[in-house]
Amino acid sequence: MDSLISSLKRNLTRLFVLIPVLVSLSISPLSVSALYPSDPSSVDVLDTSLHGQKLQNNEYVKYDLSSKDLADTDFTGSYFSVTSLKDSDLTGANLTNVIAYASRFDNANLTNANLNGAELLKSIFDGATIDGADFTDAVLDRSQQKSLCQRATGKTADSLGCNTTSAGYVPASKGQNTFNPGT
Repeated sequence: MDSLISSLKRNLTRLFVLIPVLVSLSISPLSVSALYPSDPSSVDVLDTSLHGQKLQNNEYVKYDLSSKDLADTDFTGSYFSVTSLKDSDLTGANLTNVIAYASRFDNANLTNANLNGAELLKSIFDGATIDGADFTDAVLDRSQQKSLCQRATGKTADSLGCNTTSAGYVPASKGQNTFNPGT
């Protein structure tokens, strides 16, 4: 019940942030570059090693962070959209409460990464190493959750809810309708 309440609070907070943005856009539309000021080419100036950096609450829209050393980096509250983190080392990274929409984590090393409360919809984790990663309260597409559960063990499997992925499925009873008896 507590997790349901915290989830509702988090979603309401996001809604209250989104409403003024939508209202202002309907009054005076902005160009796409004004909405997404991130310049993907600016990543070229980043070091290949961002190991242990404190990069909380930043935006990474259409960034290519492939093969970067991001181990132990603190990304708390950051926003990733259509960003590539393929082959990146995110060992021990703090990704608490990040939003990573349509981002690629293919073959990334997420060993001991903290993804608690992360919104990971439309993100792909093909071949990612997830040993010891914490996905508690993370929101993933069901297909990605199932794929990760095939590789997950221990606390990672528990945090992904691997034991409950099929709990919502109840097979139909043959010849008996328990919801409408007598039909």
